[in-house]
Amino acid sequence: MTATEPNTSAGAGHSRAASGLRDGKAFLAALRDDREIYVDGLRVDDVTMHPAFAPAAHTVAELYDLAAAPASDMRVIDPETGAETNRIYLTPRSTEDLAAFRRAVQTWARHTHGWMGRTPDHVGAFLAGFGAHPEAFTSEGPRGHDFAANVRAYQRRLIAEQLYVSYAIIPPQVSRAMTAHAWEGEHIQAGVVEERPEGLLLRGAQMLATGAAVADELLISCIKPLTEDDRDFAISVVLPLATPGLKLCCRRPYATAASSGFDYPLSTRYDETDALLVLDDVLVPWERVFVDRDVAGLRRQFFDTGAHQLGNWQAQIRLAVKMEFLAGLGLKMATVNGVDKFPGVVEKLGELASLAATVESGVLAAEYTAAPDSAGMYRPAARPLYAAMGLQAEIYPRVLAILRDLAGGGVLQVPASVEDLRNPTTRADIDRYVQSPGVDARERVQLFKLVWDAVGSEFGGRHHQYEMFYAGAPFVVKGYAYRNYDFEPAVGAVEAFLASYDEH
Repeated sequence: MTATEPNTSAGAGHSRAASGLRDGKAFLAALRDDREIYVDGLRVDDVTMHPAFAPAAHTVAELYDLAAAPASDMRVIDPETGAETNRIYLTPRSTEDLAAFRRAVQTWARHTHGWMGRTPDHVGAFLAGFGAHPEAFTSEGPRGHDFAANVRAYQRRLIAEQLYVSYAIIPPQVSRAMTAHAWEGEHIQAGVVEERPEGLLLRGAQMLATGAAVADELLISCIKPLTEDDRDFAISVVLPLATPGLKLCCRRPYATAASSGFDYPLSTRYDETDALLVLDDVLVPWERVFVDRDVAGLRRQFFDTGAHQLGNWQAQIRLAVKMEFLAGLGLKMATVNGVDKFPGVVEKLGELASLAATVESGVLAAEYTAAPDSAGMYRPAARPLYAAMGLQAEIYPRVLAILRDLAGGGVLQVPASVEDLRNPTTRADIDRYVQSPGVDARERVQLFKLVWDAVGSEFGGRHHQYEMFYAGAPFVVKGYAYRNYDFEPAVGAVEAFLASYDEH
């Protein structure tokens, strides 16, 4: 396959390691196709080589290599075929499966320290939920297409080929006061323009396609509630990135602006570029359609299948790993500055520990109180899961505020770049004046450069925004927590107590 040939066949570019699991080399080879990616006004020839995308692509390749390693506990036998696959793609059918899924997600999250939120296990978890409940995709329309079979077949393909699927499931922010049918202009949000014998013709845009530039395929749908007037936009399809007419317009990449990996250790490794998805009359074959102009079907795919719970549990596992890393940054700074025993600093470190443990507790409680649904899929319990998610927009900014407090001017008293450490003239001054007891200047500069990349760089700022709005606006996420708390026993306890006494 040449660099200009589209990769649209089921198995193109997806060769396997000797173990049967996809490895990093096969993943990178699959990305060298005719995908249409734009950044800085130019089309990207090869995302595996372009400085904006290569770091993320190669980091994902490392994740596939971790899974394919002989001693990897991510390797598992698919019970339906007897073939070996990656555990993250299988639907959990027992408490043991759910625990093994968590450990697999942790393995990948620890490799990136939680800084990549759209690794293949994220949408993979959603699709595992889809596949467990194909009945949620049964079409009631007159066309006779078997969308339930499409979903089931796609999950089987995902398990066999271990694809990296990202998603774009949010409408463009044209107007947040109304839905797409009332916007000026036709087909701003991605939707159906025409139905043809061979499939649906789609036009419009969707956001926020995080990581899609280096993914194999893209799930295009809408999680925002729609009205019956928005039927044309109530779709769910999955397409290869190299599909003709599918384009990604990417935000400013951070890796290309970084002076070095020493100065920006996170920006240069983990920038999973966000993008606007544009569909310019894209033909979607019927076998790649899951939901066709069905507003109720959109909600069923996320909530009736348990996909929303499993996919968001993956995200909270990843966030727990990231919180642990940030807590470690806080203690490391305090230790280097020699203030880790000061009562005021211990208080701040204790708050960091509490916030990190809160996320972890939500993850574990959701696992320990999980139960099988009607299809035998073990769903992480909604009450603790959505409780943790409901606080995410408050926890993450608070963690950053504590880290800034602990850093003080330390993140500002660092040389402009690693070149100042290489120049003997400036290095002598840095060695003398930018050091701490028992910690030389190079080590101190390295630490505070890392802290700044986490809390103050463009990369750090993007993560601040990302974590605050990861699952939607705070009122949306807290709505999940409200609806899944089960207030009935709580209100019953209050009413019983009120009934136990009166004015006499």
